[in-house]
Amino acid sequence: MGLIPGQRVYVAGHRGMVGAAIVRKLQAEGFNDIVTRTHHELDLTNQAAVSDFFATEAIDNVVLAAAKVGGIHANNSYPAEFIYQNLMIQANVIHGAYKKGIKDLLFLGSSCIYPKLCPQPMAEESLLSGYLEPTNEPYAVAKIAGIKMCESYNRQYGTRYLSVMPTNLYGPGDNYHLENSHVIPAIIRKYHLAKLASERDLESIQDDEKKYGAIPADIKKGIGLSADSTSLLPQQEPKVVLWGSGRACREFLHVDDMAAACLHVMKNWSPAADAPSFLNVGTGVDATIGEVAEQIRRIVGFTGETVYDASKPDGTPRKLLDTRRINDQGWQPFFSLDAGLKNAYEWYLQH
Repeated sequence: MGLIPGQRVYVAGHRGMVGAAIVRKLQAEGFNDIVTRTHHELDLTNQAAVSDFFATEAIDNVVLAAAKVGGIHANNSYPAEFIYQNLMIQANVIHGAYKKGIKDLLFLGSSCIYPKLCPQPMAEESLLSGYLEPTNEPYAVAKIAGIKMCESYNRQYGTRYLSVMPTNLYGPGDNYHLENSHVIPAIIRKYHLAKLASERDLESIQDDEKKYGAIPADIKKGIGLSADSTSLLPQQEPKVVLWGSGRACREFLHVDDMAAACLHVMKNWSPAADAPSFLNVGTGVDATIGEVAEQIRRIVGFTGETVYDASKPDGTPRKLLDTRRINDQGWQPFFSLDAGLKNAYEWYLQH
């Protein structure tokens, strides 16, 4: 059937960056009957609770954007949580939708499903063709399982459960906590804090810490902030320390472009029987972390030193998606990287 006007759409994960963007896009296109539940209202890892939810709600279409996500540090530190929570959420929502007789569902995966040394750009056909990146393997395995679950239900039950694999996302609603954020919000916040330190603006640094979470000790040291955040050290030029070599290449997609792609796919696409059952979503253009950091430094206005800590992991050397299949479906991104980064920083300052 696809996504059509007047449908009642359940967006799982509506408070997350991607889910919130999809809700905004649905509302902008006239979908006013959107079902949402907070984690407090519905624990998606609880099979009985999810089953009861679907049994009592009239829903036409499901967007599964709920997931436990994080950067390299978080994936390395909490592998059990990443694989357990994501597997449970996916299994419960997909099977609950099937039991209710819901024919249309969109599952959001991740580009980390591809092998660490995957040929570039990464085409959908490369899935399961090699070893995964060790630092986020548990998360990647969970996302692969979600793809295969949708594919299996389509094959056995005749559903239209679609999957999309976004590249690295950023934008309004991103997570700026420095211990579990992704690369762009982490770099934005580090440069912003360093700029405030160079301006001797202790009050704004303290406000930022209240809004976005604790500043780790190594970052405090780098910008010349005391351990208890009560003073700036005299005669120290603030600097920004970034993980890795800066040479790893990444592709970045603004979250509002991702939301537009999701609705486009829901409306228009059904996978052919002899083709991969999911679509890559990205810009088709990548840059080194160093190049992206320099763009962010310029946008933020920090004029001090940037240092790369090569003892920290780079992750996969390069991650660029082959987006020809979704482009052939008539979708293209709107934001350039520079415009998207400016939009993200403006949101950060406003919130």
